[in-house]
Amino acid sequence: MLPRDYVMQSVNHREPDKLPLDLGGTPSSGISAIGYNKLKEALGFEDRNNKIYDVVQQVSQPEENVLSALEVDVLCIGRTFNEKPGDWYDISLADGSLAQYPLWFKPVREPNGDWTVRDDGGSMLARMPVGATFFDQTCFPYLDGYPDTYKDLAEAMNKVHWQRLAHSPWDNAGMKGFWEELRRRALALRESSGRAVIITCGCNLFEWGTFLRRMDNFLMDIYAEPGEVERLLDALMDIHLASLEKVCAAVGDAVDILRFGDDLGMGTGMFMSAEKYRTLFKPRHAKLCDYVHRHSSMKTFLHSCGSIYPIMADLVEAGYDIINPVQTSAAEMDPKILKREFGKDIVFWGGGVNTQTVLNRAKPGEVYDYARRMIDIFLKDGGFVFNTEHNIMPDVPQENMLALYRAVKEYK
Repeated sequence: MLPRDYVMQSVNHREPDKLPLDLGGTPSSGISAIGYNKLKEALGFEDRNNKIYDVVQQVSQPEENVLSALEVDVLCIGRTFNEKPGDWYDISLADGSLAQYPLWFKPVREPNGDWTVRDDGGSMLARMPVGATFFDQTCFPYLDGYPDTYKDLAEAMNKVHWQRLAHSPWDNAGMKGFWEELRRRALALRESSGRAVIITCGCNLFEWGTFLRRMDNFLMDIYAEPGEVERLLDALMDIHLASLEKVCAAVGDAVDILRFGDDLGMGTGMFMSAEKYRTLFKPRHAKLCDYVHRHSSMKTFLHSCGSIYPIMADLVEAGYDIINPVQTSAAEMDPKILKREFGKDIVFWGGGVNTQTVLNRAKPGEVYDYARRMIDIFLKDGGFVFNTEHNIMPDVPQENMLALYRAVKEYK
């Protein structure tokens, strides 16, 4: 049995012979750079390598020694790019510990100590305040209203830091022969690692509305200007389907899972009514999933934070195979109910431990017991890959990290 086999057993709703584990397979199932330094120290690794592959969230790319020590079963295809030492340079994190940025990322230190990113025209696209541990979006291209046409949509999207500062492999998308190289590297990673391979493609819809218009405006638009919202969504769909066509052709038979993203919930409920989701977003989500399923062998994975219980059945109907991060601390996200009602239809990739109040604040024994309870709930009959409820943040104590992974390793 290869690590990939355990993942795919569970993804296909068969209880696996080993509990599959993800750390760093996606930018929402990983670990912050400060947290990663703490984890490495706790594991006894003294080298100072710490590659921040998602510079917006300041999320690290776990190295093979860490993956092997924890018995991680999943890899991101992005790790096959920027693989040379010269592709990175040293920086200091907010806590004074060391890490590396990709060579192309050169934020500027402002007089007040903030770090900023600007475009060629001097417009600020992102800022990380003094002491902060991620970059905030500062440019909203459609803040003042929707354009008459979307002929310049791609240009507007490139002013949003999530795209302008895209993580690998997309930071290399401009290289000559990128799609051929993506395929070659995906096949090589699949063969050499034996782990399940994931590619993150985004294809956000609701989130792109918030990126372009800003959250407050777009939430009002959903109710006050649904026609304008649909016009934007249709323009986004043209771009997303064109991207999926290239991805599926290049790696559709070499990658196991394709990750989409669209945060639809908050801690207290959804961003919109279930009816609005079904009217505006569900048909388009279904079209994206259908394209992937018809043109590849990849499973579809949706990252959506928050309280999404009211539309779980809709997400299944739309064609999503996997849901992440399974924020059980949010309203109506009781793990037992989720497993009972949807466990045969969708895979829970996450939910292993609450990262807001348990992993960072509880005692190690409490972390261990919490994780074991979640495994007991989610793993029965498969349909579960262990991961935290979103990334491990800088404030998590080392002993709690060790307790978490001990709970995973000792389960099976």
